[in-house]
Amino acid sequence: MRKRTFLALTGSVLLATAGVTAYAATPATTGSTAQPLAGMRILLSNDDSMQAAKASNSDGLGLYELRRAMCAAGADVVVMAPWQVQSGKGTAVTNGGVVTAQRRTALPAGYENDCAGAPARGAVYGVCLSDGPCTKDSASATPADTVKLALRGGLKAKAGWTGAPDLVLTGINSGPNISASVNDSGTVGAAVAAIDQEVPALAFSSSGDATNTFFPRANYRAHAEFGARLVAGLKQRGLLTSKFALKVDYPDVSTGVPAKAPVWARVGDGAVVYHAFEQRGNSDAFDIALGLCPVDGSGEGECAEGRKDADSTWLLDKGHITIAPITWDRTYGTPVDAPRELNRIEHFVKHEAPRP
Repeated sequence: MRKRTFLALTGSVLLATAGVTAYAATPATTGSTAQPLAGMRILLSNDDSMQAAKASNSDGLGLYELRRAMCAAGADVVVMAPWQVQSGKGTAVTNGGVVTAQRRTALPAGYENDCAGAPARGAVYGVCLSDGPCTKDSASATPADTVKLALRGGLKAKAGWTGAPDLVLTGINSGPNISASVNDSGTVGAAVAAIDQEVPALAFSSSGDATNTFFPRANYRAHAEFGARLVAGLKQRGLLTSKFALKVDYPDVSTGVPAKAPVWARVGDGAVVYHAFEQRGNSDAFDIALGLCPVDGSGEGECAEGRKDADSTWLLDKGHITIAPITWDRTYGTPVDAPRELNRIEHFVKHEAPRP
């Protein structure tokens, strides 16, 4: 573990060319040479919860698509995710009390047998803040809580895993995490919690439809299957690193327009979504709303985008998959202590990564 002193605790690839074998999205079976992630142990988490019950698909459906794709590629998967939606919690943690990791026995329809052949069988745990069973109204652990719990004893206790998993994947988030939104993202915060414990991590986020209120299954599925090929390519080349996490954002493909090739990007320095506060008359109360900036980066003030290689521009304006490095000390896009790994992965994304 990195040794750092804190004064306070604060509170979100076309296949790679060198031998990655294509595979079908079917339940995992052990020993298959057609499964590029066979033998890998992967922890999944998110900030959208493990419920997957809303008609908008905004409360964890992407998690089950990611679980499906990773098991199909041969990985042994365990899910530990927030009990309730925790969007916008960043790297927030809970500093006292009790957490309960409760296994979900009845999975969302269609996802029951995705990991049937894997040792852990894709076990799904929701983590609540409760000294006892999690109920409908139980308060939730944060995304960072769930990863810390898993890595500091939860996986050993619940899944019998000794040692750390090979990889932590977070998401797939309902909506992109780009530009200033990265600071708030619980999806990214959970990935940061993993690399803080020196475990490689990737954070996945998918765009919604044109209304920004519905998150099509097609987007999650395309992103998850791309993600499995991306992880396989990184694994084959020895490029899974804990020096920084990788943030992978996917455009809306639900209209039939395919995603464009992955682009190595930096986190934008402008905003795409911002918080607005409107006072209720002369009272002490303020309504909270989210404002939207122009997707082409042409806005003013906090909406102005000053980076030509910004993730927001490549994703929203140009329709590319974007991949950007995220470091534990929040020097987003500038991992100063790992130039060799950074350069190798940038080369992979630009020249060898799978295409959608």
